[in-house]
Amino acid sequence: MSVINPNETGKSWRTHRREAAVQLYLSGAHGDAAALVGVRIAGFPLALSLLAETDYIDPEELASAAAVVVQVDRESPASMRRFQKLAAATKTPLIAAAYEPPLAFVRQLVRAGAHDVVPLPLDVADLETSLAPIRDALSKQDLTGISGTAKVVSIVKSVGGVGATALLTQLGIRFAQNEAKARREACLIDLDVQFGDAAFLLGLRPTLSLADLIDAGARLDGDLLRATTTVHPSGLNVMASPRSMMPLESLSSELAIDIVELAKREFGTVLLDLPANWTNWSLSLLAQSDLVLLVSELTVASLHRARRQLELIDSQDLNDLDLRIVINRFEKGLLRTVRASDVREALGRDIAYTIANDPALMRSAVDQGLPISEIKRKSSIGKDIDTLDAGIAAALGLAR
Repeated sequence: MSVINPNETGKSWRTHRREAAVQLYLSGAHGDAAALVGVRIAGFPLALSLLAETDYIDPEELASAAAVVVQVDRESPASMRRFQKLAAATKTPLIAAAYEPPLAFVRQLVRAGAHDVVPLPLDVADLETSLAPIRDALSKQDLTGISGTAKVVSIVKSVGGVGATALLTQLGIRFAQNEAKARREACLIDLDVQFGDAAFLLGLRPTLSLADLIDAGARLDGDLLRATTTVHPSGLNVMASPRSMMPLESLSSELAIDIVELAKREFGTVLLDLPANWTNWSLSLLAQSDLVLLVSELTVASLHRARRQLELIDSQDLNDLDLRIVINRFEKGLLRTVRASDVREALGRDIAYTIANDPALMRSAVDQGLPISEIKRKSSIGKDIDTLDAGIAAALGLAR
């Protein structure tokens, strides 16, 4: 059964935010601070958390914010240490806030990693001035030309063994081929850190894997990301799962988000093969997906597991995701025992796509790491994958 990793708290995954907010950590809502919540500064919405200057702040809470304002008490070494630890643990811009900060203290904060220092009580004009460069930097990133096609598609399995990874590799090949015609790239990241075999099913034997990015930590950049991926002859960039099994908690939500965000900037559309067991970081990535494909089979057992997956997703307030049901290994004769109406009743959703059952053809393609179309030019399963590919492109707004 898919469950959240018991070693992580159920609230530590990062929620989906299509519009990043500025998070304020203040000891009290003094001055203009009380009037800031619910307004926009430099184009950003604000969120306020009240806590003491030395209270612990989880770095993972900062991952999806545009910027963070943290109150620092210059008379408290513990408060300064808290700020220094946050600055070392996150890439999110930090703005220090302090009462009557002298120049020497401002310099100390900047050396500790502050992007800027603003005086308390918080003033709207000061905060606007401090956030404007961050807004401009984010706007510049959006103008790089890839932002319109930088999308995330997550693959969720109703249960292990439904053939989701094999389907994803063939879909990835077709998707990459079509993206190449539009002069774009695509990337497949195998995030199943324990049982992932996407690269193997594609006939690839990479020397580097996701484990190398996990080890890199703060040294992660675009060059390292590209060096870690292996290019399939179709043009699909593949980031393999670790060669040795790793604990699910080896990957944090912040690092997972950083890897996927970097992959989006480098390649455009990113296809994620998520593990069967839920973790806080996999929920974080699901929450940031532009499209989710839940792969199931047309059997009572598989549909039952699919329903439980949907219930978990809904329980995490993620029911606004664009999630579509894909029935793999579909045979028309199956509708005699499990009807389409049964799927609607069981899942509360209709079937979006079906993939024909042709085990011999799929096995031959996987054994050779080739597209199905090169094994057999015309086939029902190939036609269904083309339909799924076109549906994804349409859902993501990709002009081809």
